[in-house]
Amino acid sequence: MSGVSDYNFSPKMEMFQNRLLKMWKHYSKLARKQAVSCFRFYDHDLPEFPFAIEWYDGVVHAAEYKRRHGMEEEEHEAWLEACKSTLASVLEVAPEVIFIKQRQRKAGRQGQYEKFAEAKVEKIVREGGLSFIINLTDYLDTGLFLDHRITRNMVREQAADKRVLNLFCYTGSFSVYAAHGGAKSVTSVDLSRTYINWAKRNMQYNKLYDPEKHEFVQADVMEVINELPADTFDLIVCDPPTFSNSKRMDDNFDVQRDHVVLLRKLLKACTDGGQIYFSNNYRNFQLDRDAIPALTVKNITGATTPFDFQGRLHRACFLIEK
Repeated sequence: MSGVSDYNFSPKMEMFQNRLLKMWKHYSKLARKQAVSCFRFYDHDLPEFPFAIEWYDGVVHAAEYKRRHGMEEEEHEAWLEACKSTLASVLEVAPEVIFIKQRQRKAGRQGQYEKFAEAKVEKIVREGGLSFIINLTDYLDTGLFLDHRITRNMVREQAADKRVLNLFCYTGSFSVYAAHGGAKSVTSVDLSRTYINWAKRNMQYNKLYDPEKHEFVQADVMEVINELPADTFDLIVCDPPTFSNSKRMDDNFDVQRDHVVLLRKLLKACTDGGQIYFSNNYRNFQLDRDAIPALTVKNITGATTPFDFQGRLHRACFLIEK
């Protein structure tokens, strides 16, 4: 079995180091200019090193995409340790602040629901003048999807005096932004009790929580959508999974096949002039514009793509007005 030191001095590891240096210098400079403290700086740039690596204000989150690497378990662990050592050297940080995980290649974001480790390490990070609790150990994702940084700010700018509905709310970052923007009310819905509690903690940490204005609902989102009263919300955020087969649903959900039905229901729940921010992670998604009875439909994918995801983002985002 090869030891960590063997990997540290291998030509491939040197190639990884050089790529990391280049990407880190480039993206950290852009981040400083934009006062961004959490950003992605490496995304599967080299096929031999299939990581998505993000900087969270002093700590590093590296997710290794699962693949057939041909290594035995101990050899793979040694390789991961060498990768961590290389990252620590490039970023000039201690290996203890680098958290490496292995994730499945799954459709959508369902991997976020799988618990990863026993020891919990949380950190408070800043984004857009707000604070968010991230978890670096327990789950495959941290609790803050960095690719929607711009979209969250758009919601904040539109939220004043609006009744906001955040569906598939995850850890409630959109809800926090909406509340900070002066929303009249914010309703956050997710199937996971863990994430609903996390969303409420994020709201409380920012000293924004008002039980009279902010509702957190742990329920099957599809069931909630089916029961939404008409003309109730002024702004809806909906970022559904690509596929879902909840135990409580009679049928599975496919975002390409079912998005028209979904959006028709959301438009019914919208007030006149109301807006829907609709996004999903299906790589080949095609919106059926003609089948959606909306006043306007704008593809804002480009406008909502941050600097650290340019040319690397496989999601679609639309602003739909009733």
